Amino acid sequence: MSLVSFLRENARWLAAGALLSFLSSFGQTFFISIFAGEIRAEFGLSHGQWGGIYTLGTSVSAAVMVWAGGLTDRYRSVSLGTIVLLALALACLFMASNPAVWLLPAVIFALRFTGQGMVSHIAVVSMSRWFIATRGRALSVAGLGFAGAEALLPLIFVTLMIFVPWRGLWIMSAGIVLLGIVALRILLREERTPQSHAESSVSLGMQARHWTRGETLRHWLFWFMVPALLGPAAFNTAFFFHQVHFATLKGWSHLELVALFPLYTVLAVAAMVGSGWMLDKFGTPRVIPWFQLPIVVAFVLFSQATTLPIAAIGMVFLAVTTGANTTLPNAFWAEFYGTRHLGAIKAMAAAVMVLGSALGPGITGVLIDKGIGLETQYLGVAVYFLFATAMMVIGVGWARHLLTV
Repeated sequence: MSLVSFLRENARWLAAGALLSFLSSFGQTFFISIFAGEIRAEFGLSHGQWGGIYTLGTSVSAAVMVWAGGLTDRYRSVSLGTIVLLALALACLFMASNPAVWLLPAVIFALRFTGQGMVSHIAVVSMSRWFIATRGRALSVAGLGFAGAEALLPLIFVTLMIFVPWRGLWIMSAGIVLLGIVALRILLREERTPQSHAESSVSLGMQARHWTRGETLRHWLFWFMVPALLGPAAFNTAFFFHQVHFATLKGWSHLELVALFPLYTVLAVAAMVGSGWMLDKFGTPRVIPWFQLPIVVAFVLFSQATTLPIAAIGMVFLAVTTGANTTLPNAFWAEFYGTRHLGAIKAMAAAVMVLGSALGPGITGVLIDKGIGLETQYLGVAVYFLFATAMMVIGVGWARHLLTV
């Protein structure tokens, strides 16, 4: 099937996936961190304290995701998506009206669980289940929603902050989410049911069967993949979470730094589409072990950058891994463990990633407070990704023969 035919015949469902990905942005770190300076100033928080609050709220959301993510195996995307998006809109209003620092962990939990956790989870599980032979392309198209938000929302909201109080911008965000609910229900008037593809033998996993979440958790390949799941979530999150501090450290304005984000997003989209094509053509086992090598280069460049052009080159390499991370890990679970229990399995993986996004800001914030700067930390991050790559090469290499058993 040609790309044009694929898009035309599946436009309704692909658009729903992209919409959900876009709306998840209001609970993602790159958006919340836009307001980091204002939040820290209003509540008198250090980098470590703000990072600790973020870690606490996000960690709790990771724990709840283990249970809540399995709901995608039981309920239709339009019904579950409507409820979760309503909760996300309320979370935005919670941030807009929060009067006390002690409530911040609850605010962060609400935003992270609904936005980063459940809304994005519904999007990728739906794409992975609704599409089989074209799963890579479907995940790539759905990921365009998140990529577009990542490119546009920081520039738009940083600019609007000049004219609108930061709390007012969170009210605006809630309004956008509510409009998104209307659009989602229109797109999914005719929804493919969760079971429609989950029972297909084409989507069996290793050893020609569907794996349960418990079996997956006890299988050695899952633990070989954990470092790769944690890494991008932890350190991409940390990079964007500390964007204001990073710009100050390098002697740039915040607006100068976020002006690089559209470049990063365009390249991430290209990498996302390219990785989806490679996934459909070559299969996940051949592609996934190597996708984190570019981010090694990115963090070395961020550590050593003295000018914006060098940082821009770092963004290029960061974008390659970020784009591939949108498609490859999500397809991995369906291809290696089957689709019957995909929601529950993916929820467990999502919980690991959410936990990573909790640890990254917290650890880096504490280290900043202790005098270990981001430039030193980012060299350590590069070494971590080399380790994660080695684990994937070994684990996936050992498991490939099980796909044909």
